Amino acid sequence: MRRPEHFEGDRARTVADATPHWDDPPTPPAGSPNVVVILLDDTGFAQLGCFGSDIDTPNIDALAATGLRFTDFHVTPLCSPTRAALLTGRANHAVGMRFVSNIRTGFPNQLGHISNHATTMAEVLGAAGYATFCTGKWHLAPMEQCSAAGPFDQWPLARGFDRFYGFLDGETDQFHPDLVADNHMVAPPGGPDDGYHLSADLVDRALGMITDSVSIRPDRPFFLYLPFGATHAPHQAPAEYVEKYRGRFDDGWDITRQRWFERQVSMGVVPEHTQLAPRNPGVRPWDELDDVEQRLAARLQEAFAGFLDHTDTQIGRLVAGLQRLGRLDNTVIILLADNGASQEGGPYGVMHEMKFFNGILETPEQAIERIDDIGGPLSHTNYPWGWAQCGNTPFRWYKQNTHEGGVHVPLVVHWPAGIAAEHQGALRHGFVHASDIAPTIYDIVGVASPDTYHGIAQLPVTGHRFTHMLNDADAPSENRVQYFENAGSRALIADGWKAVCRHTEGDDFDTEAWELYDLGADPSECNDLALEQPDRLSALIVQWWEEAERHGVLPLDDRHPLRLFGARFRDGSPHPENRRYVYHVPMSPIPAQATAPIGGRNFDLIADITTDPDTDGVLYATGTANAGISIFVQEHRVVVDYNAFFDHTVLTSTVELSPGRHEVTVRFRRSAERSADMEVLIDGEPAGSTHIPFYMSTISSVGSSTGCDVGSAVSNLYTAPFTFTGNLHSLVIQLAARRSADADAAAARAEMSRQ
Repeated sequence: MRRPEHFEGDRARTVADATPHWDDPPTPPAGSPNVVVILLDDTGFAQLGCFGSDIDTPNIDALAATGLRFTDFHVTPLCSPTRAALLTGRANHAVGMRFVSNIRTGFPNQLGHISNHATTMAEVLGAAGYATFCTGKWHLAPMEQCSAAGPFDQWPLARGFDRFYGFLDGETDQFHPDLVADNHMVAPPGGPDDGYHLSADLVDRALGMITDSVSIRPDRPFFLYLPFGATHAPHQAPAEYVEKYRGRFDDGWDITRQRWFERQVSMGVVPEHTQLAPRNPGVRPWDELDDVEQRLAARLQEAFAGFLDHTDTQIGRLVAGLQRLGRLDNTVIILLADNGASQEGGPYGVMHEMKFFNGILETPEQAIERIDDIGGPLSHTNYPWGWAQCGNTPFRWYKQNTHEGGVHVPLVVHWPAGIAAEHQGALRHGFVHASDIAPTIYDIVGVASPDTYHGIAQLPVTGHRFTHMLNDADAPSENRVQYFENAGSRALIADGWKAVCRHTEGDDFDTEAWELYDLGADPSECNDLALEQPDRLSALIVQWWEEAERHGVLPLDDRHPLRLFGARFRDGSPHPENRRYVYHVPMSPIPAQATAPIGGRNFDLIADITTDPDTDGVLYATGTANAGISIFVQEHRVVVDYNAFFDHTVLTSTVELSPGRHEVTVRFRRSAERSADMEVLIDGEPAGSTHIPFYMSTISSVGSSTGCDVGSAVSNLYTAPFTFTGNLHSLVIQLAARRSADADAAAARAEMSRQ
């Protein structure tokens, strides 16, 4: 926490005549509550037990039972925009986060980070004297700036957090995560064989930070932001949690969805007059699926349920830790999701998402061959549309869409010291948005967002506090008008009416159809009143454009991600214009968006090494055990393992490496029908070649490592990290001038799914 230093005493020639002054830091008033914000990822409105599902979430349910459930809570359709609105209390477009942080478009509504003209909760509370911690997913900085080279000005510590432990991208492997502690990369403290899982690690770190703080400064309240990677794909959990649900969903999504809907009605989470929305296009009746399709889909849902259940256990551990420290009663706990359930699994679900992004349409018959891997370290799964819509019960559509299925999610508020006993366990039906949370916290704590911060003028906080609703079931919402937008899809909710347009790229924004719903009578958007009330719809559309002007939504941008994602070869970028990357050891792992983009390209890798008779180890690796490339020295030979989704093409050099200095070159050249040829040269002389049957355009969401293999081992010929024991003087990757169009498209699809 940076503060200007002021001296208001009196200097003199000697201390005997001088008057000292101490510039004491700000101190919150005695009794100020702690604040904990828990963010779930891609979790639909119905998926928590206290919102209707029969997935076991007893710890979240317990918070709801002694807190409040908000049944009309809304967010943006994507994760980074919701996080920006949540942390700033402002419209996501206004603060520069129209889309996910991985891209920048050159317009103020998509900076790839939160504008410096918008303070975060951490900055505001930190300036008021709070300790501020974040453990989990950040996804609020341009990913090409998230390597060990920085810049670090949009990492968590630069945006108000005293401590950070987690990952910076949109997703990570839960058993082998890409981790950052404060401003540097770190290795996970264990692996799956050690019982490691990221969600448990995040809570361990959060409790450690809190304990450190309150043990030494018990007078200082804390703000913890805990954005889990769960339940974003890949759906991964310890085996016992996944196996617990074996057979639980064999009845299928139609019966399960009906059961969850009936539970919602009985709980009062949705009004009795609510209709269960019809199946979304592309969702087939469960009974029409064949046996293989049903088995695969049920297993994929079991993995999701185990993942959520395991996350709930970690939330219980956090709550127990707060109770043990005597901090639970006066801690405001806010638990929410960032958007609705994900549609990225497609109609059948996927065993390995990266296959889909390479244009491999794996059939259920093919995927089911590895059915026992689902949920474990050797899987990268997402469930099918049918289960996603079940998770969004009773609504239509999904994450990315501005219909209710994409933006209507659960919210639980727990604060024993601030919510009167007679209100604990109650429901609140007033409209609330993610941008309303920060001003509510400021109201509770008694602070105000500053007009200037570090000399920078600040945008006004446009969210609306809902503090008055905590102890008054009939209190009206102060948020009467709320816009939504994502990739050209738009919506406006105003006094219970909703106008919504599901946009398709290329459609005319001025002539495409809008829908109109009376949400009070029709919460699930089943009865479109556009033809019956055209004047009302027209007025709401005009109002949407007014809100768009006010909050910096324009220009509307529906460009496909393939035009936005990918390396930008330019000055000031980790991707040099000459496409030549020179790496040296020791070196931290490089995230996927900052490393040399070799997928689908012709490229040469040149390693300058010195060996002795015992030298072995990895020179370069990218990806994971599920898919990747590893180049290593073993038994005096150079080995290349091209792992295309467990189909290993292994090339071993025909020449042994004698002790001394060598130049090792590995060449990759595309050939016909998405295959490639691979060749090894040692000191310029050919030392073996082979053909790669399938050349991956997108390799992995995990980046690269130099001089070792960080994470799960790409090759099954060694145990990670298999650090190179010789001298790696330099490693050069020289890309060809242009990558194929199909590679660009595949990379875009992969980036989009990671969000």
